[in-house]
Amino acid sequence: MQDFARILALTAPLFCLVLIGYALTQWGGWSAAVGDALTRFVFYVAVPALLFRLMSDFSRLPPVDARLLIAYFGACIVIFVVSRLLAARVFHLDGVAQSVFALGGIFSNNVLLGVPLARVTLGERSLPAISLVLVFNALLLWTLATVSVEWARHRSLSWSGYFQSAKAVLANPIVASILLGTIWGFIALPLPGVIDQTLQLMSEAAIPLSLIALGMGLAKYGIREGWRISAAMTAMKLAGQPLAVWLLARALSLPPLETQAIVLLATLPVGANVYLMARQFDTLGGPVASSLVLSTALAAVTTPLILTLMGPVP
Repeated sequence: MQDFARILALTAPLFCLVLIGYALTQWGGWSAAVGDALTRFVFYVAVPALLFRLMSDFSRLPPVDARLLIAYFGACIVIFVVSRLLAARVFHLDGVAQSVFALGGIFSNNVLLGVPLARVTLGERSLPAISLVLVFNALLLWTLATVSVEWARHRSLSWSGYFQSAKAVLANPIVASILLGTIWGFIALPLPGVIDQTLQLMSEAAIPLSLIALGMGLAKYGIREGWRISAAMTAMKLAGQPLAVWLLARALSLPPLETQAIVLLATLPVGANVYLMARQFDTLGGPVASSLVLSTALAAVTTPLILTLMGPVP
């Protein structure tokens, strides 16, 4: 109980920042354009600065067990398949809607919420493991969902869609900052003092601003439409995926820090990219929007609880 209270005390201020962002837009009269602009700054400037500066010290960072990719994305595939079956048998959704539902069970809010939570609860030693997942996350999961949708529609696969996804991922500022920082780290040259201090100041701003931006973004969505589907999606995301990731990590005998890092990512709420896919394919827009708000609210308790059940931070 003491461990849970300690982790809850660590994470509560982060979720309070999300609530502040939500309140500013929902009740404070701040326009959605402000939140969109803040999100762009966080996504294109602040968080890339944090990750580049971290990975530029790559040669001095602890080694990362790359098998964590097998544990994390292997579990994602398992939950995706189970979720599609659930969507078909219980909710009688068509193939496209099944794919979007299943993506909601595995696509986390890794950047705006995952990086801050990992830094506060597991420390900066966990960020290389988090960064490794971030590099592959959008490409692999978006491709999985796209292939599933295309197969449901046409019973065929498109390589052009895969290459377009790969190109978009490489141009993603989060992925680009991780890759460029890692390359700089291999060169093992220190950053010039002025550049390092500037990046440090932006890195310190990245955490609170990303959480406020997340809250402002959530204010766009409601929580009533399709609540049964959104509740099932939330349950798969906050309970099913963490359990699957933990079981596969145990089966692979991953080190404790890597296990906690990827389970932490799995405990995170549904990511906004799932809503973008729902809009793109014109299906489940309401339930997905509901799941964004519902899963974020519940994660304030479920994430600390799951971290507590995994034991102390190594």
